[in-house]
Amino acid sequence: MAGPDDLSALMRLARQGDEEAYRRLLGQIAIWLRAVVRRGLASAGRGPAESEDIVQEALLAVHLKRETWDPSRPLGPWLRAIARHKLADHLRRRGFHDHLDIDEWSNAPELAVEVEAPAAIDSRRMLASLPDRQRTIVQEISLEGHSAADVATRLGMSEGAVRVALHRALKALAAFYRREQP
Repeated sequence: MAGPDDLSALMRLARQGDEEAYRRLLGQIAIWLRAVVRRGLASAGRGPAESEDIVQEALLAVHLKRETWDPSRPLGPWLRAIARHKLADHLRRRGFHDHLDIDEWSNAPELAVEVEAPAAIDSRRMLASLPDRQRTIVQEISLEGHSAADVATRLGMSEGAVRVALHRALKALAAFYRREQP
């Protein structure tokens, strides 16, 4: 896999509407994210079981915030900032209060790019657009920090079915966001 800085050309094409480039870009980013997140979890004394939830949240952030990336700059620092923030958020929700040296696992640059979601779209409206079960899964995993296994047990579903539902819900939220962009 190419490193995150080598993916800048794909991101430029994707932002110009090239769907194949976007599909390839997300696939490459997902591979990179899985490795980075697993290393970050290991540095925090956590196992890799929690990694897929973080990867999915980071991929959604990449999708929703892709217009905030400056195409004149390398993609790597922007992706590292998203990965770092999603991992830190996940660990914080799980009660992690120790120091985590992110530079060790992410090759973070000296200056991280701060990525903020546009305020134009109300997150409550976005969540309300989902069917009840998908909304519950997104809220419990992505917002409240429950594991997919816990949510599966509570909802009487398999963990795999919860992950599929989460992925579909995140995809639906991304489509909603695209439709509602000002």
